[in-house]
Amino acid sequence: MSNNNSKLSRREFTKLSTTALAAIPFMSFQNPLYNNTVSVKKDEIDVHLFSKHLQFLNYTDMAEAAANIGFNGLDLTVRRKGHVLPENVKEDLPKAVTAMKKFGLPPKMMSSNVWDVNDLVQKTVLETASELGFSIYRTDWLKYPEDKEITESQKVFGKQAKKLENLNKKLGLIGGYQNHAGKHVGAPVWDLLPILEATKGEFFGAQYDIRHAVVEGGESWELGLKLMKPYINSIVIKDFKWGVVNGKWKPINVPLGKGMIDFKRYFSILKKYQINVPISLHVEYDLGGAEKGAKKITMDQKEVFAKMKSDLTFLRTAWKNAR
Repeated sequence: MSNNNSKLSRREFTKLSTTALAAIPFMSFQNPLYNNTVSVKKDEIDVHLFSKHLQFLNYTDMAEAAANIGFNGLDLTVRRKGHVLPENVKEDLPKAVTAMKKFGLPPKMMSSNVWDVNDLVQKTVLETASELGFSIYRTDWLKYPEDKEITESQKVFGKQAKKLENLNKKLGLIGGYQNHAGKHVGAPVWDLLPILEATKGEFFGAQYDIRHAVVEGGESWELGLKLMKPYINSIVIKDFKWGVVNGKWKPINVPLGKGMIDFKRYFSILKKYQINVPISLHVEYDLGGAEKGAKKITMDQKEVFAKMKSDLTFLRTAWKNAR
């Protein structure tokens, strides 16, 4: 075995048997590295702030803010208009990681535009992230072509997902596709199953978003969650309610506990299924532009941080109290 392969194997084993494995102790993926699981305390969760909401800050200030608020880490945006632009990943991602580590935030979660293993820039993003210690990332979203049947597109996407899983395995990474409301692939949740089943569910799965699941699934969201549970490797937390905007009904994002998500029920089900995976907290209600990833915001930073702290406190308390 070459030195390069030896390093790769050690990196894969180390990340998946400690960092990623400790954060994903109950997944039913058929990955042999998950057989001897490491327990996570029942009432503890691993919460990372979606760095989109701190894009008005540089890497150092971003990391300092997230650490001071009390997050375990950052779900770093490495994508178009993100904290790290994909074309600059070799130069800028190490800078972001250095800043994060300075404040005790280990590199773990990343949100990307990655999907095509044949795209050199996308492949470089994964390679660089792997070298720096990241273990879990969100992929790009997909849309169904108008000129193809959905079932035909699912077969194509399944093959692409399998190729991505193979690359992830080589790099010691785990990818997750996020269900997103609208006309995206995965919006109904159910339609993701044929795509995910094309993989082994070892290094590729789902990033489950309860907000989008309830928007699209209404009262049937529990069925979708039950279907997806073997593939969930991370989750997104946010809340919403329906309201009228400019004469049209639409989902409106609100602070946690102020909307339609039944977190008591949701967390109880997650505990029942023994799903305790890394969490990306999204804060997408009015934050003076920070909710949209603005480079300049109109709200005082202290107020933005206070709202983030409030959501984080609600989240940890709700998880602890769920039975």
